Amino acid sequence: MTAISTQGLEKRYRGSIHALRGVDLQVERGEIFGLIGPNGAGKSTLVKVLLTIVRRTAGSASLLGQPVGHRPTLAKVGFLPEHHRMPRYLTGRQAVLYYARLLGMTKRERERRADEMIDIVGMGHAAHRKMGTYSKGMQQRIGLAQAFVNDPELVVLDEPTDGVDPVGRVEIREVLLQMRERGAAIFLNSHLLSELESVCDRVAIMLEGTVRRQGTPAELAGNPKWRLTYQGPPVESHSSNDFTFEGDDQEAQRQLDLARQQGRVIMHFAPEAMTLEELFMAEVRDQQDDQP
Repeated sequence: MTAISTQGLEKRYRGSIHALRGVDLQVERGEIFGLIGPNGAGKSTLVKVLLTIVRRTAGSASLLGQPVGHRPTLAKVGFLPEHHRMPRYLTGRQAVLYYARLLGMTKRERERRADEMIDIVGMGHAAHRKMGTYSKGMQQRIGLAQAFVNDPELVVLDEPTDGVDPVGRVEIREVLLQMRERGAAIFLNSHLLSELESVCDRVAIMLEGTVRRQGTPAELAGNPKWRLTYQGPPVESHSSNDFTFEGDDQEAQRQLDLARQQGRVIMHFAPEAMTLEELFMAEVRDQQDDQP
């Protein structure tokens, strides 16, 4: 079953602001899906429409096979907003228990799940401290614990590693992978493209309310770039003896054979896949070139 599906999703605000322009998106169960785009691209609006925080103008959307807004389905969804606020006078454990109670979990179940998730996100040592004493990274970890406390089938995370140190990011990445292994679909936004690249099965690039491209990082990259380095002067058609070119496996082999036939000693030959950041910036440049 598909976790998230949208067809022709539109959202217009007053004042002629067209936030979403025919968004077609599909997120499968058991995958981590990343949404990237600059500020104002429509990422947060899409999340708000999916969670019924705002109403769509046109098109359709579903969560876990049900139309958005279906109450029993929303109880199976975990959510961590970018700017979450929890009562400062509650301890971390009390905050997670509070959200578990809102979800209708039994006392025994919410206590078991709260303690389990607090340990998983690495906050067991500080669970009984008040939220007001936490650093931003610690608050973010508790936010993750509450997002997963109901063992959701779908989790929506907005900037989940915001304010978290490098060690904490690795730990959060492990949490996400663990939740995926349990079968949950994870939909996340992040401006840290390297983080998305290391954890996401598929990504979508959104610009000006439109999903420009979506797929695995390898699919989006297309033919890889290759770097060939050899000793001696450059052979014909090579700009230097250390150069980069694009092409499939056959083209790579052709360039390698050309250097060998000319008696060059190969020092280095390997593909250089485009990073997610390079893919994103290339799409931004293409979008700017398309504008009149």
